[in-house]
Amino acid sequence: MEKLSIVIPVYFNEENLRPLYEDLKKEVLGKLPCDYEIVFVNDGSTDGSYQEMQNIAALDANVVLVNLSRNFGEHLATLAGLAHCTGTVAVRKAADLQEPSEMILDMYQKYIEGAKVVLAVRADREESFSQKMFSKIYCDMMRKFALSNMPDGGFDTFLISRQVIDIMVTIGEKNAPLTEQILWSGFPSEKVFYVRKKREIGKSGWTLSKKIKLAIDSLLSFSYFPIRCISTIGMISVAIAVVWSVILIVQHFMGLITVEGYTTIVILILLAFGIIMLTMGILGEYIWRMFDEVRNRPAFIVDKVERKETSTKE
Repeated sequence: MEKLSIVIPVYFNEENLRPLYEDLKKEVLGKLPCDYEIVFVNDGSTDGSYQEMQNIAALDANVVLVNLSRNFGEHLATLAGLAHCTGTVAVRKAADLQEPSEMILDMYQKYIEGAKVVLAVRADREESFSQKMFSKIYCDMMRKFALSNMPDGGFDTFLISRQVIDIMVTIGEKNAPLTEQILWSGFPSEKVFYVRKKREIGKSGWTLSKKIKLAIDSLLSFSYFPIRCISTIGMISVAIAVVWSVILIVQHFMGLITVEGYTTIVILILLAFGIIMLTMGILGEYIWRMFDEVRNRPAFIVDKVERKETSTKE
C-alpha cells in the first residue's frame, strides 16, 4: 500500500501551523488515494511552535513530531524528517503557507505515473524585486557553474520516492543543500509549476546572511569554479608580472628610470597581498567543509520523536 509522508520543517512558525494543517486537510488529505503521515520537524524553535505541533498531533493520529536538539537549518531539518518518515514517497512542504497545498496532489500523480523525483518549480513570486533578483542570480549561477539541471526559477519543494529518500539519508552531508543533492543524484525528474505567494502570517527567518551562505555552500559543494577562479587569477597575475618586469627592464637600460619605483613596489605588494588573501579565503572555505565532514559528527541530533500515542527518546 502506498503511503505519502509530508515532511514539514518548522522554525518559529507558531501562528502558521494550525492554518497550514487545516489547509492540508481541506485541499490534500481527503483527496489522496493512499495513506499519509505528516512529519513536523521542530528545528530548534523556542516559541510555541512545538506546543502547537503537539496540539495538532492530538487531533490526527497520522501526525509525527520530530524535535531537534537545536537549530540545524532547514535543509538538515528536512533530512531529519526524511530519516524518520515511513512513507513509500515523501514530499517536503514549507510551513509558511506560501506554497499552494493542492500542488502536492499534482506531484503525487506524477509519482504514480513513474517519476522518482518531482520538483515544484516557482513560475513566479508574489514577493519583492530584491527577492526575485537574488533567486534569479542564484539559479543562473548554479545552472552555469555547478548543476546544469537546476530549473529556471528554482525550487524548494520536492517529492521523492523511497529509493531516493534512502540515498539522501545515506549521503547525510551537512553543508550541501538537500535540494542540490537531489539534482546531483541524477534521477530523471518531472516538474510542476506554481506561483509562490506573499507571506501573510509571521516573519520569514530566511535572512540575507542565510541566502549568501546557501549560495556559497552550493558553489563549494557542487562546483570547482572557485578553484578555477584562483587558477585564472594566478595566471593573470603572473602574466601581468612578466609584462611589467619586461617593461621595467627595458626602461632601466634606456635610462628612463630616474627614481627607483616606490609606486611600483607598493602596487605590486598590494596586488600580491590581495591575491594571496583571496586565495587563502577560498581554500579555507574548502578546508573547513572537509574538516566538518571528516569529524563524523551527525548531520542533526534528534531530541525525541512522538508518533501516535508513543514517545521515544533518542
